[in-house]
Parts: sequence; C-alpha cells; structure tokens
Amino acid sequence: MKLPSKITSYRESVLSRFSPILNVLQKADTKVVPLFEATEKYFCNIEEFIDTLDCLFALHKIIYDAERGVIHYVA
Repeated sequence: MKLPSKITSYRESVLSRFSPILNVLQKADTKVVPLFEATEKYFCNIEEFIDTLDCLFALHKIIYDAERGVIHYVA
C-alpha cells in the first residue's frame, strides 16, 4: 500500500484512488469484477485495486455483502 510521503506523491498513493471507486459505489452496489472494469483506468494493476479496497474496508467506507456478492458503499 502506497501512502503519500516525500517519495510517493498523492497521485501515486492509494488515497487518490478512493474517489473513483466510491463514485461508482454511490450510484449502486457492484460486484468486484464490474467495479474493477469500471475503474481500471485509475490503476496500474489489480494489486493496487485490491489494496484500495482493503483500505476502504478498513476505514469502514465499504462493506462486502456476501449474500448478494456485492460491495456496498457505507454513507
């Protein structure tokens, strides 16, 4: 996970990738693969995408609804 620092700019950090994911999830709950497809232009690879989801989950901004298999935005 890349956090902003003297070496890593905000644009290269995981924080800059929160908003694209949250923008998609604010419209509707989404499964993981379609969420990645909708936001993949913001990520270099799938690892960055998963790191961003991990951070959002740890911050309680998203939850995974296992029954429906979707990610839900927590307001």
